[in-house]
Amino acid sequence: MTDPYPIRTIHPDELTAWLRMVADTWGQDYSDQDVEDLRALIGPDLDRMLGAFDGDQPVGATGYHRRLLTLPGGRPTPIAAVNWVGVSPTHRRRGLLTALTRRQLTELHESGAEPIAVLTASEAAIYGRFGYGIAGTRLRLTVDSRNAAFTPAAGGAPAGGALGAVRRVPVADARPLITPVYEAVRTTTVGWLDRPDRFWHTRFDDPEHQRDGATALRVVVHGAPDGYAIYRLGHQKVHLVELAATTPASHAALWRYLLDLDLHPAVECDAAPDEPLLHLLLDHGAAAATVHDQLHVRLVDLGRALRARAYSAPVDVVLEVTDRFCPWNSGRHHLAADPGGVSCEPTGAPADLRLSAAELGAVYLGGTSLAALAAAGRVEELRPGAVARAAAAFRGEREPFYPGGEVFPVY
Repeated sequence: MTDPYPIRTIHPDELTAWLRMVADTWGQDYSDQDVEDLRALIGPDLDRMLGAFDGDQPVGATGYHRRLLTLPGGRPTPIAAVNWVGVSPTHRRRGLLTALTRRQLTELHESGAEPIAVLTASEAAIYGRFGYGIAGTRLRLTVDSRNAAFTPAAGGAPAGGALGAVRRVPVADARPLITPVYEAVRTTTVGWLDRPDRFWHTRFDDPEHQRDGATALRVVVHGAPDGYAIYRLGHQKVHLVELAATTPASHAALWRYLLDLDLHPAVECDAAPDEPLLHLLLDHGAAAATVHDQLHVRLVDLGRALRARAYSAPVDVVLEVTDRFCPWNSGRHHLAADPGGVSCEPTGAPADLRLSAAELGAVYLGGTSLAALAAAGRVEELRPGAVARAAAAFRGEREPFYPGGEVFPVY
């Protein structure tokens, strides 16, 4: 029987129609300039973009960019950063998203390419059925600048105080100054991605129609520099876009600068769940936060993925994994890690823990606790003490977080 909506890699002359279809599914419009900019962004990864077609019209899409993601242990590792996911409103409820995702993950596996797929999602409930687990969250943080005095441990700077030399730099001159800071932070911070030239261009792309009534981007740096902040000014709010700092002093100074901007009594941003600012504030009530999902992780090839990261404690555990969407991962896997290295191989030995691929994705970056998943009934302990030992090994020093800034959210 002929597939009514065949899936294949898109051709260069189909990219504009494909992009406009994706934009429509996201409730957006792309100008001609937007399309040209996105063609340049996608160019090197065009062979990773898939379309479902009704005749010659694209009606579904998915794709990914090959990026480096920092894993526990400070290991930048190739991943499939999934993007461009959407199904035309005229063709929903026909299994196209499932078919596109299955094709994408199967091709990754069969080609021996990236062993891990990562995405952020506009709707968190969509991707669990494909074996993705929520591995990282973000805070939507609003800080009341009028009550944002710092603790004595942070120098005790009150609102209106200063903690160090912060200076404005023109956006056009900013990138050479801040790239080394970004690189220093991203190679040591779990959840951060590498940022090749084309993604830096997207980071600073600033068309007026995407500012939502706020100003153009501003950039400040601290010191040599050892930190920077990118932000906009909106109606009585500072919209912090990105902040990176290599020292506690530069982190505190940049936040003090943002909180002291006149006529803007609030700073709003996305932040890591363990954002250090929360421990700088004398009054914790000055910060209001809501928690949202952020990084969704899918282990495409379980053994390769588990060998790619470091572990916080020695571990020797047999995992019985169910994976209906990627059946090659199903079965028992012996994971062993110590200071000498990591191994993960298929085994016939009795299992210590039973869980699905989604749970492994959730704990992969060291944020979500395996013990918490077990308490929720999502991990079954088959050998006493196995949950506690495995949870200690998987847990990271800090919560994973991705600062965003490029095209990365999906449908």
